[in-house]
Amino acid sequence: MEQYYEVVYRGDAERAAVTPMPRAPLYSKRADEILSRAAITHPHTLYAQLREHTPIARIGDSGFHTVATWPHIEEVLGREDDFSANLTGVLYLGDSGQPACFELPQSGSATVIATADDPRHAVHRTLLQPAFLAAKIKAMEPLLRSWASATLAPLASEGGGDFTALAEQVPARAVAHLLGLPQEDMPLHRQWAMMGGDILAGKITSERLVYLAEQTTQMATYLAAQLDAVPNHIDAGAHSPILYSLAKAIAQETISREEAVGIAIVLFGAGGESTSALIGSALYRLAGDTELAEQLRRKPALIPLFIEEVIRLEPPFNFHYRTVRRACTLGGFDLVPGDRLMLLWAAANRDGARFVDPDTLRLDRRHSRQHLSFGRGMHFCIGAGLARLEAKIIVETVLTDPRRLELMTTPKPVYADSIFVRRFEQLPLRFAD
Repeated sequence: MEQYYEVVYRGDAERAAVTPMPRAPLYSKRADEILSRAAITHPHTLYAQLREHTPIARIGDSGFHTVATWPHIEEVLGREDDFSANLTGVLYLGDSGQPACFELPQSGSATVIATADDPRHAVHRTLLQPAFLAAKIKAMEPLLRSWASATLAPLASEGGGDFTALAEQVPARAVAHLLGLPQEDMPLHRQWAMMGGDILAGKITSERLVYLAEQTTQMATYLAAQLDAVPNHIDAGAHSPILYSLAKAIAQETISREEAVGIAIVLFGAGGESTSALIGSALYRLAGDTELAEQLRRKPALIPLFIEEVIRLEPPFNFHYRTVRRACTLGGFDLVPGDRLMLLWAAANRDGARFVDPDTLRLDRRHSRQHLSFGRGMHFCIGAGLARLEAKIIVETVLTDPRRLELMTTPKPVYADSIFVRRFEQLPLRFAD
């Protein structure tokens, strides 16, 4: 195996010793374990093994490395010169049946917000920041409550059903509202919002890739048309839809049209699918713990703490990628340009060195928001406040029904077949008298 080196200076700057540094160990004897259905449904068993035995590890010969502990993830996030947020490739199960890298085409629309590095990231974030100010998000509360009540009503009247409708429709409506899209197009918005993480799922078929390409093209065409329809004379302000701000930025040549469309696409997945995943996890917890649900019903002030623990224990996205820019080391192991890291938020959030009773949902944590589920530092999720509010409102709305929420025996809840997103694609629940 090719060997790389670290230069270590001892006293005299002109004298240097070259010390070989090892490559990280393999994460598992089975290179494809992380892509198995068992690991997707119950990822925390694997994550616990990684934390304890191989905090930094290689996934076969794919070029991907898992990073599973809080200190190492925090270090990566602080070394932006070494690690880029650009999404250049994703892990997937190759034709050989082994993990491989699916190289992604690079374009201006692909390197925006979460996958952009400074200085472009700062430009994009500054454009979006006014739309996510606390006061503006708070002003959306009546709308969010009306959507939650309307979506829950048929489920409540029928005594239950598939609660993914509730988990998906409200976030899709919220994203469309922020962007300034017609609410009557909600079925399309919901569809597009829930496919954002498919390319990162790890087990995507060629047929699904074709479908995603078609749908992404359709979504980009739709969003571009909506962007072009923004009146030229409107002066976008703090209360204007995001599309207005993007149109103004294009006119001022702050961003390109391609970047603007890319930002709108990213908001669908980041604001739609991730929040849907959070809501589904919260509802699943409520249905599986009657005592907890009753405690929250009696003391609604505890609901935000409950939501925060759900976010910590079941991050909507299990990880995010970083790409190695230059030869460097992490945790004593060599990395080379083009290597890729998977920052396992879901593993670090259960790090026993960081949290007491890390696997337990506790409503008495003093610093409940100190987790990594929304990222950290410059890439901290800009929509975190909105996601928290949506989840809180839906839990409150469900708990207004005096009946007990339960898991159905059949059919059973089903997680999306994805290593990336922790989202239910089927969540059958029922109200029991």
